[in-house]
Amino acid sequence: MSINIKKCTIEEVRLLQEVSIETFKETFSHQNSPENMQAYLEKAFNFNQLEKELCNSSSEFFFIYSNEEIAGYLKLNTEGAQTEIIGSDSLEIERIYIRKKCHKQGLGKHLINKALHVAIERNKEKIWLGVWEKNEGAIAFYKKIGFVQTGAHSFYMGDEEQIDFIMTKSLSSHLSERPFN
Repeated sequence: MSINIKKCTIEEVRLLQEVSIETFKETFSHQNSPENMQAYLEKAFNFNQLEKELCNSSSEFFFIYSNEEIAGYLKLNTEGAQTEIIGSDSLEIERIYIRKKCHKQGLGKHLINKALHVAIERNKEKIWLGVWEKNEGAIAFYKKIGFVQTGAHSFYMGDEEQIDFIMTKSLSSHLSERPFN
């Protein structure tokens, strides 16, 4: 299996939109009302919103390809693009989305490693993310690779308030380590 990660460009905003909607629906539609799901998709993944995010110099998107087929993507934020004020010494993983048909291929680890490399290159001291409190599989994965819960914040799915756990990982120990396997 060949894995390739490449930065998403503004010319790929439609592809980003397609993958965003597909992966979000696959992951969360069974746990949310159709109305709240549709409201969120229209707000978060409309063309103008994604174009704005792609043009933000404090955000980066990376597509991951498995055997030359797009399998998902990663969104990273620094500085003012972070969804919480965590600090200039941190990097946020806002999204790791993998297409359902590509699950169980270790692609999440590849994207985490990409995020770690970007954070280390930028001299960040920690990396953090928000994960829905009901996403037990993701929480277990993040704990396994060294993230710890350091807080929580509200996330709105349409008009429903949900809770995301904030999970953080210190990077000082990764400066001389190998990536996750």
